[in-house]
Amino acid sequence: MRITTLIPLALAGLTAVVAPAGAQAGKFSPVVIVNDSAVTEYELDQRTRFLTILRAPGDPAAEAEKGLVEDRLRAQAAKAAGITISDQQVASGMAEFAGRANLDAEQFVEAIGEAGVAPETFRDFVKAGLAWREVVRARFGQKIAISEAEIDRAMSVPAQRGAGPRVLLSEILIPASGGSLIEKRDFAEDLAKSIGSEAAFAAAARQHSAAPSRINGGQVGWVPVTNLPPQVRQVIAGMGNGQVSPPVNLGNAIAIVRLRGMEQGGEISPANLTVDYAQVLIPGGHTPGALAEAERIRGEADTCDDLYRVLKGAPGGTILRETRALSQVPGNIAAELAHLDDNEVSTALTSGGSLVFLMLCKRSATLAAGAAPAVADTSAPAVGGPPAIDPTLGFGQGPSRAQVREELVNQRLGALADGWLAELKANAIIRTP
Repeated sequence: MRITTLIPLALAGLTAVVAPAGAQAGKFSPVVIVNDSAVTEYELDQRTRFLTILRAPGDPAAEAEKGLVEDRLRAQAAKAAGITISDQQVASGMAEFAGRANLDAEQFVEAIGEAGVAPETFRDFVKAGLAWREVVRARFGQKIAISEAEIDRAMSVPAQRGAGPRVLLSEILIPASGGSLIEKRDFAEDLAKSIGSEAAFAAAARQHSAAPSRINGGQVGWVPVTNLPPQVRQVIAGMGNGQVSPPVNLGNAIAIVRLRGMEQGGEISPANLTVDYAQVLIPGGHTPGALAEAERIRGEADTCDDLYRVLKGAPGGTILRETRALSQVPGNIAAELAHLDDNEVSTALTSGGSLVFLMLCKRSATLAAGAAPAVADTSAPAVGGPPAIDPTLGFGQGPSRAQVREELVNQRLGALADGWLAELKANAIIRTP
């Protein structure tokens, strides 16, 4: 999958779309009627132009008619549910969409205007999507429950988390807490416009970022695209090398990224693997007593976290747990871990006369190459200085469980929404005049 196919948004060659000569007298006559709600010839022409600019797949005219029919059904469902979208929500949605092309809303409207697309067309397109999202969440949101086991599977190597395209990034993460979010957003917008060069971006990261990567001037190394939040993926898909993104709201922080490179990637290579594993040294080597103790621990510990309960009261240092890039793991341990799945155990090794109870906690490909260590800065930030480092921030650490949970919820909602829309369409009266 190419990085440019993550969203169907490209503005290259925008001005090549030629506006037709004067408007036709019948441009507001209906071309299709959906439950007594008309789609006009003007709307169809506008949506066709808009999809052409976005380089959406398929035939633009056919997809435009299909989209407008579905938008009517979505709007009718939202009205029936009593859901309305405020002007502020629409403005935010337009800004978010425009940000995928590395433009602000005003620049985006100006750009599509050159191809004859009215601002209202863009606004209606965004509003319909926002209304549908709200009505779907209201209808299905409380029915979706994501288990911890599902999150584990989604973050695993077998699920190919970490495979595919990779991007080389620098990042600035401005924490959303403390102070006015609007002021921080305004500051981030001004900052993003002033740090086009690599040196300027690095200096800004050291001064303003709360991510551990600020010690490296914001550089986080190669990051699998699947490990990025969806809103960041969308923005990066519209960027070129050396470009700086507009601010991206992540909820707990405002992100600005600089794209330094991209590669197609593919299957997960051993060089990109990270292993979380635990060792317990049991005196006696491969003696019956030591092997019996290993079996006892194995029987009571289903996960690495269980070891702390099973061995409660043991001397400090009894459990050695580490997270390392696979290339940094000692060869004999790496060879054993290669045969294990998550939470499986090996007792094949000995060390200094002790039996090594070796447990693989997790094998993942979610850390960026060269990611700064997630060490918290516990000192109070100096007045006017950089904020305290927050080890939970930054794309080099991989996706959080909360992010993956949200992705899974959105996937479920998307499937339910598609099924419901198909049902609405099947039950609708759709006719041409």
